[in-house]
Amino acid sequence: MQRLLIALVALVAGCGCGSDVNVYNPTQPSPAAVVAVTKSTISFRVFGNASQVRIRYSTPLDGLTQVVTSLPYANSFSTTETSLFLSLEGTPLVYPVVLSPFLNVQIVADGVLFREATSNDFTANPLTVSGTWRR
Repeated sequence: MQRLLIALVALVAGCGCGSDVNVYNPTQPSPAAVVAVTKSTISFRVFGNASQVRIRYSTPLDGLTQVVTSLPYANSFSTTETSLFLSLEGTPLVYPVVLSPFLNVQIVADGVLFREATSNDFTANPLTVSGTWRR
């Protein structure tokens, strides 16, 4: 009986051991995953025939910005974000002597029109466009 028990233990112990055990010991860190960074260009554009316009827009870098300027007006910035809330407001302050006034505000993302508003009256009401842009 004792011989049978010894033979059984030897058989079980011998089955668990083998030469197919692979141990991987790295000699250096694994290379970091390469993530492609895509930059997008956001442009704020205001044009029309007003002599003077107040423009307000928001960017992640500058926050809310207000300028009083003549037209045309354009400003752009680059970002790597995949989602941004964008807003642009244009208010005509002075129109020259014209028969058909107009004002247009646009947000353009990577050359594609994202939001636009147009007015063709003499009122000094602001034109506002806004929205969450996603790449």
